[in-house]
Amino acid sequence: MFQFIQQQQDLAVLLKQMEQCSVYALDTEFIKVDTLYPKLGVCQINLNGQILLLDGAALDLSNFWPKIFHACGEDIDLIYHYADQKPLNNVFDTQVALAFLGHGLQVSYQNALKTCLNIEIEKDQTRSDWLARPLTQEQMCYAANDVIYLSKLADALKTDLKAKGLYQYVLEDCQNLTKEIALETPLAELYTDIGNYRHSRRELMQLQQLSIWREQITKALNQPRSFILRNSTMIDLVEKNPRNNFQLARIKDIRPHIVREHGKMILDLLKFLPPEEEWPLRMAKPIKSNSKEVAPKIDALIESVVLETGIPKEVLLRKKWMNAIYEHVVFHLDEQSLPSYLMGWRYDILTQPLIALLKEDIEYLSTQMKVIR
Repeated sequence: MFQFIQQQQDLAVLLKQMEQCSVYALDTEFIKVDTLYPKLGVCQINLNGQILLLDGAALDLSNFWPKIFHACGEDIDLIYHYADQKPLNNVFDTQVALAFLGHGLQVSYQNALKTCLNIEIEKDQTRSDWLARPLTQEQMCYAANDVIYLSKLADALKTDLKAKGLYQYVLEDCQNLTKEIALETPLAELYTDIGNYRHSRRELMQLQQLSIWREQITKALNQPRSFILRNSTMIDLVEKNPRNNFQLARIKDIRPHIVREHGKMILDLLKFLPPEEEWPLRMAKPIKSNSKEVAPKIDALIESVVLETGIPKEVLLRKKWMNAIYEHVVFHLDEQSLPSYLMGWRYDILTQPLIALLKEDIEYLSTQMKVIR
């Protein structure tokens, strides 16, 4: 039914076989509980119906590159960590395909098989220890099941997508997804995922210093960011601005050992700041609505594209993409600053028309997105 590969020479034979095959399905089983980077347990592959389980704890998989996934985000993040080559450009994510076909943004593999192929599989080993050796027969059967039907699912979805003229759109979005996962936020910008428009420039400067320090220490220790400081803890730090270890210990959800081992560093990061002219600008307020004249036009445009393409609205345009278009218009940014999703197939039918409509609304938007210095 399946072959468990633990020797590097057996993997080399597999890699040669893969060179002759244009499409193959892959999944991974890993543990990511107390580490920043995932620990790979098993890598499953379906190669022309041949099911192979690769021992992630014993093999060097740096030259191993997959084709078909379901919900590829964490799998690809894992591969980027284990193999220093990115981004991937040959991925077909069945979850992305399902979203285009109206099944929702996060349909599970189990539900996808039931819906599309009327196949039921068990998911009883999801939380088992994939680093333990030897693996149980139940674990290996579970792992094999995750790819036995994946190619069939992909083939069925590709047929539906091609019939509706959406296949190339899905391939492009899959490629953008792998690029998105590959991109690391620059250290100096990490604070933008934590702070908000209510924070002062001083608080944002403190968040910037804390987030850089946290990122460096989590990578050095290979620990989850939340093990050092949660985002909510960092916000509490800058808003309460503790001056000593006693006040620091009262900060929301801060761990006692962090106060003991890193208390002085945290207090110094809050206290010693660069000159004020180097502090970040205040963050823009989120857009709540357009003016009454333009809002109906935007809604009508989006609905017309949904009707024309058959693509669900939540797939067509994410909230953060819309905010990026707002900022592009209000701050006169270059189009290359827009998310790559908006520069491909969406550009002519959605991005350009939205930009044109928002330019009609520039005066109203400018008052809503003030940057406070």
